[in-house]
Amino acid sequence: MDDDMRRRRIKVRAWRRGLREMDILMGRFVDARVEALPAEALDELETLLDLPDDAVYRWLSGTEAPPAEHDTPLLRQIIAFHRHDGPIH
Repeated sequence: MDDDMRRRRIKVRAWRRGLREMDILMGRFVDARVEALPAEALDELETLLDLPDDAVYRWLSGTEAPPAEHDTPLLRQIIAFHRHDGPIH
């Protein structure tokens, strides 16, 4: 499967998580950043999309630290994308 097709598939999966909060968290990040992600990051993103919503939601909301195998630069990018430490413009 080529990267463009993967990106389209990821967009659909990100907005159809099952848990509305996860739709918003993953969907908004994917809409904003998926086109710029390299193939390795797409692999990591697909792995995150395969994990249970409740676990990933706890990591993204900061209520639980992710296990080492999922504490990746991409996960940290998603967390930073939703953290509003400064002005939003």
